[in-house]
Amino acid sequence: MILAARLAWAQTISLWRAGALSVLIFALILAVAAITAVSFFTQRIESALNQQGSLLIGGDLAILADHPIPDAFADRAKPQAILTTRTYEFASMVIHGESSQLVEIKAVEPNFPLRGNLTIGQHANDIGQSVQRAPQLGEVWVEPRLATLLNIKVGDQLQVGELSVAVSAILLREPSRGGNMFSFAPRLMLNAADLPATQLIQYGSRVKYQLLLASSPAQINRYSEQVKPILGRGERMDDVRNARPEIKTALDKAQQFLGLSAMVSVVLAMVAMLLSSLPYIKQSLNTFALMRCFGTQQNTVLQILTIQTLIIALSSALVGALLGFFAQLGLSQLAGSLFVETLPSVSLTPVLIGFLASIGMMIAVVLPHAWQMRNLSAMNILRRDTLVQPLTAQAKFLPAAFVMVAMIFWQARDVNIAVSTIVAMLALSLIILGFVFGLTYVAQKFLMITPKSSTWASINLGIQGLKRRLGLSTVQMIGFCMGLMVIMLLTLIRGDLIRNWQASLPEGAPNRFVINIQPDQIDQVNQFFIQQNIQDAAIFPMVRARLVSKNKQLISSVKWEDERAKRLAEREFNLSWAAQMQSDNKLLAGRWWQENEYGKPLISLEEGLAKSLNIHVGDQLLFDVAGSPLTLTVTSLRKVEWDTMRANFFAVTPPGVLDTFAASHISSFHLPIGAEESLNLLVKQHPNLTVIDIAALMQQVRGIMQKMSQAIEYVFVFSLIVGVAVLYAALVATREERVTEATLLRVFGASRKQVSIAYIAEFACIGFISALVASIAANGLAYYISVNVLNIPFQFNLSLVVFSTLLAAILIPLAAWLGLRTFLNIAPRQLLNSM
Repeated sequence: MILAARLAWAQTISLWRAGALSVLIFALILAVAAITAVSFFTQRIESALNQQGSLLIGGDLAILADHPIPDAFADRAKPQAILTTRTYEFASMVIHGESSQLVEIKAVEPNFPLRGNLTIGQHANDIGQSVQRAPQLGEVWVEPRLATLLNIKVGDQLQVGELSVAVSAILLREPSRGGNMFSFAPRLMLNAADLPATQLIQYGSRVKYQLLLASSPAQINRYSEQVKPILGRGERMDDVRNARPEIKTALDKAQQFLGLSAMVSVVLAMVAMLLSSLPYIKQSLNTFALMRCFGTQQNTVLQILTIQTLIIALSSALVGALLGFFAQLGLSQLAGSLFVETLPSVSLTPVLIGFLASIGMMIAVVLPHAWQMRNLSAMNILRRDTLVQPLTAQAKFLPAAFVMVAMIFWQARDVNIAVSTIVAMLALSLIILGFVFGLTYVAQKFLMITPKSSTWASINLGIQGLKRRLGLSTVQMIGFCMGLMVIMLLTLIRGDLIRNWQASLPEGAPNRFVINIQPDQIDQVNQFFIQQNIQDAAIFPMVRARLVSKNKQLISSVKWEDERAKRLAEREFNLSWAAQMQSDNKLLAGRWWQENEYGKPLISLEEGLAKSLNIHVGDQLLFDVAGSPLTLTVTSLRKVEWDTMRANFFAVTPPGVLDTFAASHISSFHLPIGAEESLNLLVKQHPNLTVIDIAALMQQVRGIMQKMSQAIEYVFVFSLIVGVAVLYAALVATREERVTEATLLRVFGASRKQVSIAYIAEFACIGFISALVASIAANGLAYYISVNVLNIPFQFNLSLVVFSTLLAAILIPLAAWLGLRTFLNIAPRQLLNSM
């Protein structure tokens, strides 16, 4: 075994110096780097969520509700010596001088948090001190962002509703606070005892009520089992295992996107490895055949090959893991803050994953040839024509295909996505094959009608080369196509789709929402609209209701498979009423009510809601409105143009149906530039009003999208580099064949120029077909995203298709010619002697 290891090491060094391993190892390193970078990043975030679960919710267990939590939950905890505290979170406006700002208010009791600490300081750059208490009465703590927005400092006064409070500290860190991705407004924390004095919580206010609990794990488990059966509608429990589900959901999506990005690198790397393994395997088999001639046992040869495979796999994995570690630092810098505040240190698990992936990919490439060596005899040395028996395509690619499919399923983390990816790759292959056969057929026909010249003959020879090397050409083009497609798709998403989305907003579209308007404030708000000459600013009523049953079947008894349907079934709805359907609504089914039907128990639903909950015209729906049952019959389904930014509703009734229920109101309008002070004055007069600046929110959304797209592009850089490796590997894999072909052509009278034209034509076709298919596929995916995700008109990007196709048709043959020109300068006699 020691001798076999020494021989394997010596042969590996020899093959490296000869250049037979460079592309193989390079592709393997990049694949491992992509895998480990994504694994490092996602594992650090998962570790932060798991290790700091109690800190992320401020206790060991949280009971959350959209209504005041009954005292029964806290009463059950007291006899068991379980600590409890309550929090209240909602959005509202605060005023400082002439400025106002939307904030996320968190009212906490004196013993908050039960787990972890808050960090406060005197200014934004302060190191701060850790505390485990709430602000004092009459005081608030504000995040640095709010201090900057309102230009306030410690000691300044803020108007919070009807209460004037002093800023006593800057809130530097709150572990239970959501990341920037989910908290658009800055935090303001105040003592819960001050909450009634603010008069901010009115009917219709959206408040997240929390009861936090802390005790030993056994006590918490026992308590959770006791209260789980008595949880009502709109109530749920969160613990350290499912703390912050919104972050975990976003992490799952990011992990899928980043995993798919890494998957592209892995697939391309497998292609490069398969191509570059041909010269490596040929040299290895020649060496092993000579060793067999000198009496080396077959088992020893297989040991050497196995050890050599492990040397290549482990050394590549080591370098790739180091590269992945440094790459994830940039990835964490770009997107880590979107999920949690600080990321824990890395573990060795991603390194192990990278090593296993490296070994798996290397074995998949070498295994078919190692299997072939079982029949290798000394006679192979004497008969070079039978030295390497050609393997069938199935035997050669089966292990690699198996590993590739396994990697796709592992990286995608979703069966549907994995299957779709595999089907897309097969479809891509068929499309490329169709282009190859079509192009070669057209070239043959075109040559028949063109003047007989050596140039046209050389071009035709190059194009027909695609058909002669059909399998290899297809693999090359799939590699190029995938790399180009993902880069083009990101270009379309970040550029065209976002611009089209923004452009889809009409001129004068609403840029402000006002919510929590009480009935006695409607006249003052309408007066504000008149004073500012604001047109089409309607005020709509809202009544909170929860869907209980459909056609007498309890909604809670339905097992919803669709995640959106499940969320819709559990949430509260804002019911509104209207005499006429809004102009941005379109009737799809049923009929709108007449004036003589006002007051009748009818309802119109938005089509998406109805589809998710499987509701049809004629169905009877039972709602719970503030504890009172209300049965309504569905008379119509509507399509709502949400992109108009107008106030719209999932559910609308005729006037008179909801008159007996308390309602708050909402309005959307376009605030002219320069009218901000008047709006601030309105908020001062009515502190309970909440103004949402849509423009500011969209700016933050764009910033988040920018960060996430940069993170994905960051991983796709590996794909781009591996794509170049695929090109080089394709050249290396076919170099000997092309040199032989070029030599024979030169011997039979072809000039250096004619051979060069043939190869340039062949690789120009490879670049042209790859870029054309990639650009069409990228536009197709962009169309799907624009229509089904963003709901905006799609505009085909012809310039991207033309530019990318021409660029690939120029750069790819140029790179190929640079790789082969050395052999074209050698005399045919010298090449024949070297064959």
